Amino acid sequence: MKYAINAPEAPESIGPYSQGTTAGRLVFASGQLPIDRRHPHHVVQGGIREQTEQVIHNCRVLLEATGCTLDDVAQTNVYLADISLMPEMNEVYAEHFTMPAPARTVVAVDGLPMGAFIEMDCVACR
Repeated sequence: MKYAINAPEAPESIGPYSQGTTAGRLVFASGQLPIDRRHPHHVVQGGIREQTEQVIHNCRVLLEATGCTLDDVAQTNVYLADISLMPEMNEVYAEHFTMPAPARTVVAVDGLPMGAFIEMDCVACR
């Protein structure tokens, strides 16, 4: 059975989708943009480091709403507006995802909503 995640600390969905869902032991966090719930119409100030911190924070609070942590993440998908941002993104990412790190896909895209540099989703197992 599938259930929607409603995490009060995470940004609200900006379209016809859930913040995330659960299906059995799996937890699926929708793609998170670098927006702070207190300022939902703008990406956080700064560069890729600040934006990566924010998307990981948003994923973390979604996971916490289901009793999971970043250690439970099995897969992430990272979308970058510019692949040259990958080294800096990797530095921040490595601070939050310890070994054994999740499986990961990184894709360069032509553009992201709100002019963001990064978007990330994840799948965790509880």
